[in-house]
Amino acid sequence: MESVDGQAMQHFMSNSPWFGAGVFEQIREEVRETPELQHGRLLILDESADEKAGVQNIGSSRQYNGRMGKVDQWQVAVVLGYANWKVQPWLLWALVDAEIFLAEEWFGETYAELRQKVEIPAERKTFETKPELGLKMIHHVKAERLPFEAVLCDDLYVRSSKLRLELDREGVLYMADVPSNLRVYLEKPILGIPEPKPGKKGPQPQQLQVLNGICSYNVKQVGRLSDTNWQCLSIRTNERGVLEDQYAARRVWTWDKEQTEARREWLVMRIERNGDRTYAFSNAPQGASLQFLAELLCGRYFVERVIQDSKDKQGWDEFQAQKNLAWEHHTALTTCASWFIATTKLSWAEECQRDPKLVQQLEVEVLPALSTANVREVLLSVMPLPKLSPEEA
Repeated sequence: MESVDGQAMQHFMSNSPWFGAGVFEQIREEVRETPELQHGRLLILDESADEKAGVQNIGSSRQYNGRMGKVDQWQVAVVLGYANWKVQPWLLWALVDAEIFLAEEWFGETYAELRQKVEIPAERKTFETKPELGLKMIHHVKAERLPFEAVLCDDLYVRSSKLRLELDREGVLYMADVPSNLRVYLEKPILGIPEPKPGKKGPQPQQLQVLNGICSYNVKQVGRLSDTNWQCLSIRTNERGVLEDQYAARRVWTWDKEQTEARREWLVMRIERNGDRTYAFSNAPQGASLQFLAELLCGRYFVERVIQDSKDKQGWDEFQAQKNLAWEHHTALTTCASWFIATTKLSWAEECQRDPKLVQQLEVEVLPALSTANVREVLLSVMPLPKLSPEEA
């Protein structure tokens, strides 16, 4: 009987034609129609990587994992998270889309047989970078009218300016983390191709350069300039009390070789209590307040919670099958569980009033949020126990 059940589950995950993307569509529809989620809505672009022993799994290849800081055999997914940090009393987060990343080698002749074996979908005929996959997902949820106020992403997606430029053209507000060595200008750089020097032999200049001789600074240097104004701001409550750090923001000019002209952006900076520093670019309006910019900068925390909960409690990192369809189904079921937990938080917030006396009784500043482990414990307590035969008992 056990083998039949195992075969049925294998068929359900790897071969059954149910529509995994339909789960995401249903979640996005429910987000749209939930009145409590009308303010504080963020989309967060990130990636999730899992170590794989071999190359037979969909997307598995030797590639860099930024979280682990090393190259190894990984299966990587580009994920689009949704977070609402203004819904009370518990903040809410969930996945709203995900795509398996296929490294460029997957589209060569060497992988032709494997592509057919794992059933790569017909629409994935050519290589797409992680930023391209992320932008495609953002376009998808925009087309479905999923409401959001800003897109947040880490420095992997903005090492070049392409993603930021495209979001800006579409009128999408972004807050994009950048590495500390990325260079900016405090004055507008004048760009052009230098005039060839008289009598100079050899190749003539053909690429844009900064002509007005102004200095560039890496963003870490900008944060240490004497005229950078740092302020201590309170962002939101968390389980340790209040999230409170040092923040600063400056208008800077950015330019890289993929741009034909320099752009004016916000450089937003944060110093955490442990001394860690974060830097980000944003296309927020010139009159944006430091408080608003700081709140956006802190929003990427939520996608880390999405990924951690999905792996630690919901089994997303336990994928063992090889086919693309199995990965889609596994991801959809994990996402369905995360959205169930999010909606449970919402319903409990409405039906179960929090006793303020517990704050003093438990000697905490803020009552802890309902967690994934809490929801799991409640489910185990109310679900019916299996009916055992006398022999089994």
